[in-house]
Amino acid sequence: MILTFYFARRFLWSVTQIFLIFFGILLLIETVEQLRRFSDAGIGLSDAGRLALFAVPDTLYRILPLIVVMGAIANFLSLARSSELVALRASGRSGLRFLVTPVAVALVLGLLAISLFNPLVAATTKRYDAERAALSKGGGSVLSVSDSGLWLRQGEDEGQTVVQAAKSGPDGTELFGATFLTFGRDGRPLTRIEAENARLAPGGWTLTGVKTWNLNDPNPELSAKIEPGPVTLASELTADRIRDSFGSPTEIAFWALPGYIAELERAGFSSLTHRIWFQMELAQPLLLTAMVLIAAGFTMRHARFGGTGKMVLYAMLSGFGIFFLRNFAQAMGDTSQIPVALAAWSPPLIALLMSLGFLLHLEDG
Repeated sequence: MILTFYFARRFLWSVTQIFLIFFGILLLIETVEQLRRFSDAGIGLSDAGRLALFAVPDTLYRILPLIVVMGAIANFLSLARSSELVALRASGRSGLRFLVTPVAVALVLGLLAISLFNPLVAATTKRYDAERAALSKGGGSVLSVSDSGLWLRQGEDEGQTVVQAAKSGPDGTELFGATFLTFGRDGRPLTRIEAENARLAPGGWTLTGVKTWNLNDPNPELSAKIEPGPVTLASELTADRIRDSFGSPTEIAFWALPGYIAELERAGFSSLTHRIWFQMELAQPLLLTAMVLIAAGFTMRHARFGGTGKMVLYAMLSGFGIFFLRNFAQAMGDTSQIPVALAAWSPPLIALLMSLGFLLHLEDG
């Protein structure tokens, strides 16, 4: 038990060191980038540092598998150079039995990452997007999805228009059961338009089955009109702007993803990207475990055997290869070329089986 806690502490410290190194480097780079990006807004060093603090967690979370594989390499190299692994084997313990401890720690790190670190990343990413939109005066997201359906916001010179729809087409350019509320520059509501169907075309919405209310009248219902034909409502929205407003799945906490996916599907949108991300999050502990086994297969040898630099290079290339394969599978899944389960679970399973086979070959011949 003492040895187990000792090796667990060594492994955790190695991963923490690599994590802090990357955090410092990324924070410095991101601070400089924020100063450059918002120089016209007169941003200072403290504001740039705050923005960088909100932006860095997302990058760290995305490269977490690489951080773990580097930490594992550093840990195993340290144990090999100090001959602690030799002493462990001489005491009768096999290398595979020794790996139970770092593998268990990697599993725990994966569970903590998706349960605690993921919600933190979602919160900081949303905060960064909000502050960036305020500085760039970009207006922020134009779309949101809730239990009541789809909500859109569009701006014109005369004011704002808020759109609510019970259901939407896959790309958000066709709405069913839509309500358009227009507001003046002073924020007062001007008109209400209900349409059975609304289709976005270049320059505006084409509405059918339309009824309009003038909200400035004392009794809007008495002056309500039913339009006999299609009505065109000007809009600067485009399909690309609506699609971009969904944002990244990383902006949604892991625990909230199932509910958000259900809301997307209820509103008529495709939830493929979010479903793949959710499954990839579930596979995260398995991927971190595979990264530890990959590092162990190349760096658990005694340093006197030579070729340490070459083994470290092989371990790094293998880790980066699995990381690239994971991102490639995600891209294939996002375009519906492979099933969701295959896109999310095949890279960690392939890495795990290959690393286990390599370790069994080295340890048991």
